[in-house]
Amino acid sequence: MLRGFFLIFLLIGVAIVAVFGFRGQTSTGSPIEVFPDMVRQMKVRAQAPLAFFADGRGSRPPVAGTVPIGYEMPKANSEASPGAAPVPSEMNVQPHLGFSSGNDYFNTGKMGTNWGTGFPLAVTGDLMERGKQRFNINCAICHGPTAAGNGMTKQYGLATVVTLQDERIRTMADGEIFNTITNGKNTMLAYGPNVSVTDRWAIIAYLRALQRSQNATAADVPPEHRAEMDKPAETKPEAKPEAKPEPPKK
Repeated sequence: MLRGFFLIFLLIGVAIVAVFGFRGQTSTGSPIEVFPDMVRQMKVRAQAPLAFFADGRGSRPPVAGTVPIGYEMPKANSEASPGAAPVPSEMNVQPHLGFSSGNDYFNTGKMGTNWGTGFPLAVTGDLMERGKQRFNINCAICHGPTAAGNGMTKQYGLATVVTLQDERIRTMADGEIFNTITNGKNTMLAYGPNVSVTDRWAIIAYLRALQRSQNATAADVPPEHRAEMDKPAETKPEAKPEAKPEPPKK
């Protein structure tokens, strides 16, 4: 009887020490876990040091000469913008693969201390298609497919999404829109780290086309086609129901 009492007392004492005795103490060793947490595993965290490499960095730069999926290799200046119209000297840059590589208008949207307007690369059909693709991937989720501010996130409660068809945005300088895409604004996060410089300009070019399509006037129609607008719409004659044959008389 006494032996059983001491055994129970010992077990209770061990349990109390295990639960309360080591609270507040720190250790550099790994904790003992029956079911290890997936957070503690052999991996290299972003921006963490690593002695395995000579430079001591865990995060590795891209392999030289590689290009992300969906992008093309940079072209020489003579091939980058064939047939492009002349642009001011501060805009005279060539499109290239990159996310931030200069302080010129192409990379910042600024001409001196002011926001610039205009496209520092040729606006071609391919660029517009690229802009449409990137817009639908990165922008339409909030701003909607026509930039009217009615994207999916707006329907789920993100009430701060603005319409890009607003007069304030339509008259905004191209460079300021470029800066907003790059650095974000209010509840919009920065897309500079994820969308390349050339793709940002492609998105702006497509956005301008969307704004034009939703706010066009008769003055935007070429003179040779305005006469077609005055023609009355052709109405097709209503089809008369076919007469049913009379049943044969008996």
